[in-house]
Amino acid sequence: MTGETAIAPHPVSAAQPNKAREWFSAIAWPLASFAVLLLAWEWLVPLAGIPEYILPVPSAFFERLWTDRALIFQHTLVTGNEIVLGFLMAAVISIPLGYIIVSVKILEKAIYPVIVFFQLVPKIAIAPLFVVWFGFGLFPKVLLTFLLCFFPTLVASMTGFRALDERVLYLTRSMGASAWQTFRYVRVPAALTYIFSGLKVSAVFAATGAIVGEFVGANAGLGYLLLRGTSFLDMPLIFACLVALSVVGILFSYLVDGLEVLLMPWQRKS
Repeated sequence: MTGETAIAPHPVSAAQPNKAREWFSAIAWPLASFAVLLLAWEWLVPLAGIPEYILPVPSAFFERLWTDRALIFQHTLVTGNEIVLGFLMAAVISIPLGYIIVSVKILEKAIYPVIVFFQLVPKIAIAPLFVVWFGFGLFPKVLLTFLLCFFPTLVASMTGFRALDERVLYLTRSMGASAWQTFRYVRVPAALTYIFSGLKVSAVFAATGAIVGEFVGANAGLGYLLLRGTSFLDMPLIFACLVALSVVGILFSYLVDGLEVLLMPWQRKS
């Protein structure tokens, strides 16, 4: 017998392969579904005798997407800029405002009903007013995107800040935590799950706001290009724009998901 203690080798972690398998599964299944859908579309449209000026086959609009890639990319950048700016403006304003409304009860009674009232106004009805007031530039589309993203993020933020148990706040105060420390290390982490739920909904609405704004009045963007294609019954161009818009929406949604993973690593582990 010796006094030496045998040290067991560390088990090889399977986290990395599992993570790679998880990412592959998350990407492979949607791609497979899209591939089956497109193949069925490509086969069924000619079989049903549907004219291409009514419903083109996928190969036609993907060819158009490649042929006019420079033009479509240029207009995609315009729409993407409107989406990002409107979404960020909504997040920067609605999240702090949600905390302020929850913290000051009189504001919840005075301001929140007014916000709900303005939310009930159809945004498509006020979009022409923005064109009259602000012209055909970037700002009216960003403003319309902001209005569509604002309310879901505000409601989610208010729910998150309100959901924290008062006993947790009492415990942090009893341990000598300052108001800023309580906000930074307790309130915000507890509310992030709700906030990101609202941000994910807003990410979907953001593309809608930008396109609606471009439909009403614009000289650039995917909405403008869609209207131009509709005017000339250019169905391959219309569907190529829809594909580009879908890609922008998916990428933006994944960007929000990635931000959630970055700011909430504990949520990913759970």
